[in-house]
Amino acid sequence: MADAAYGLWPLVVLNTLLFIAFAASFFHPKSKRDWRAMGAYSAFLVALFTEMYGIPLTVYLLGSWLGSRFPLLQDTHAGGHLWNDLTGWSGDPHLSPFHLVSYVAIGSGFWLIATAWKTLHAAARRDELATTGAYAWVRHPQYDGFLLIMTGFLLQWPTIPTLLMFPVLLHVYGRLARSEEREVAKRFGEQWTAYAADTPAFWPRRPRHPADRRTPRAPARR
Repeated sequence: MADAAYGLWPLVVLNTLLFIAFAASFFHPKSKRDWRAMGAYSAFLVALFTEMYGIPLTVYLLGSWLGSRFPLLQDTHAGGHLWNDLTGWSGDPHLSPFHLVSYVAIGSGFWLIATAWKTLHAAARRDELATTGAYAWVRHPQYDGFLLIMTGFLLQWPTIPTLLMFPVLLHVYGRLARSEEREVAKRFGEQWTAYAADTPAFWPRRPRHPADRRTPRAPARR
């Protein structure tokens, strides 16, 4: 192994559990659907940290193919920052534009999950539909939070497995969201339909109505 930063399996386990626990403390999974969302996120983290601190399979594969064209692509910990290697960034990899943007994406994702849960929890206590805060901009802000975190990690440390997993996870979260919405539509009827028509599912849009709008007796949802 060319770099002592690899083969650190206790660090793989520690980082995986830390980020799973951190997300769960904000997301508060309860239903089977919630745990499926957490499971998809957790699988992504396992694949990510296995290559970040365990075995750099992506670097090995790409290095044998592209090593002569991209000299920075080496089986070292710095070499795992593929966007830097492929664009020729030779400075501190942790200060590259990709890395800095990744910090913003990951932090924003955790913030979005946390603030959306507070809004959701407050609405659930009133037995109302969550339409304030992040829910005034998008119907599924917590799923967006997970996707932002994973996007941040892809900017920071892309690997072949995580790049392949990401579109699959988009499909998984899309299915979970549609399943939730079918349940809400049955209970909430025309009021849910009006809210859904005015608020996009995942891609945020400035609310057309006041942010403090509320619709009574709606079920809580992620």
